[in-house]
Amino acid sequence: MSVNRPNPVSVGTIVWLASELMFFAGLFAMYFTVRSVMPAEEWAAETAKLNLTFAAINTTVLVLSSVTCQMGVLAAERFQPVRTGKIFQVGRWGMHEWMTLTYVMGAIFIGGQVFEYAELVHEGVTISSSAYGSVFYLTTGFHGLHVIGGLIAFLFLLGRSFAARRFGHHEATTAIVTSYYWHFVDVVWIALFAVIYFLQ
Repeated sequence: MSVNRPNPVSVGTIVWLASELMFFAGLFAMYFTVRSVMPAEEWAAETAKLNLTFAAINTTVLVLSSVTCQMGVLAAERFQPVRTGKIFQVGRWGMHEWMTLTYVMGAIFIGGQVFEYAELVHEGVTISSSAYGSVFYLTTGFHGLHVIGGLIAFLFLLGRSFAARRFGHHEATTAIVTSYYWHFVDVVWIALFAVIYFLQ
């Protein structure tokens, strides 16, 4: 009788993500605390400057990147690092193609966030302009840093895969734990988007 032990890398990643969840819970608590003490008229004047349509499009890009990331994981689990057909035969893509697309979509999201920041600064919303500006930039900014961390992880994943003589369990495990982090970042953003742009 054999005992199947859980993968220590996966377990470690999940435990670390649990600590990250506590960090973001603190940011949410800060956001709601400031919202409860800030005058309603002043808060409404600040939230009116948000571009909901643009943020929704940017959010869609990030959410869809979770789908492409998972497709990359499925390719990694069947030990297929590269495509087996032409570039436009998406159904035959390997992990490299799917994870590269995920990286590009994540980079587009960050670019969109930088553009949004520039627009808000032009509107007079800065980190020091008001309490709202402070909590907006802190919550979305820390999330953006986590997305950048995910993009670095994808570069590490792809570099390790290209360097490997043979794509095996170690490379597949790296893809899986990277996807855990990326899905976590996406779920946190969905919550942030709902709170900041819809509840306002």
